[in-house]
Amino acid sequence: MQNELDIKKARTPKLRKPIAEDGAAIWRLIRDCKPLDENSLYANLIQADHFRDTCVVAEMGGDIVGWISGHMIPAQDAFFVWQVAVSPKARGLGLGKTMLMELVNRDETEDAKTLKTTITRDNDASWGLFRSFANHVGGDLSDAPHFTKDAHFEGAHDTEHMVTITLPETAALKRAA
Repeated sequence: MQNELDIKKARTPKLRKPIAEDGAAIWRLIRDCKPLDENSLYANLIQADHFRDTCVVAEMGGDIVGWISGHMIPAQDAFFVWQVAVSPKARGLGLGKTMLMELVNRDETEDAKTLKTTITRDNDASWGLFRSFANHVGGDLSDAPHFTKDAHFEGAHDTEHMVTITLPETAALKRAA
């Protein structure tokens, strides 16, 4: 019979940088996390390969159950989070926030003074995650319309609001982790 510590350990995803061979599993995870925008398998492969230092996967029981893609915005001191996916079997573990903390504490993002992402107004799960993250690190959260329904999406997609969270100094982030 498993004890409580063994059960908790089995339910604790392992975080790591992705590798190219993870591309298909990442693509399937995103496909299974409706209503996330699906990218091509090739796009997820490129993210896992070329942007591995600013992306993270979470594994549990040999399966990829979490994914965040991101990159440093060129010529800015900002880390942009493109997509967050958490498998239904890993929800309720605080995995989204744990993966964000992993990413902002990496050497590759140490120059970031802000974390940015875009969220539609009706995406309650994302708003909740990023508000919780901002509160956890002691950062200020602001937002403004960025990619608008009519100007950028030809009316086919809701306006994406640019969310900006100020990040404390690196040492403070590591203590918050």
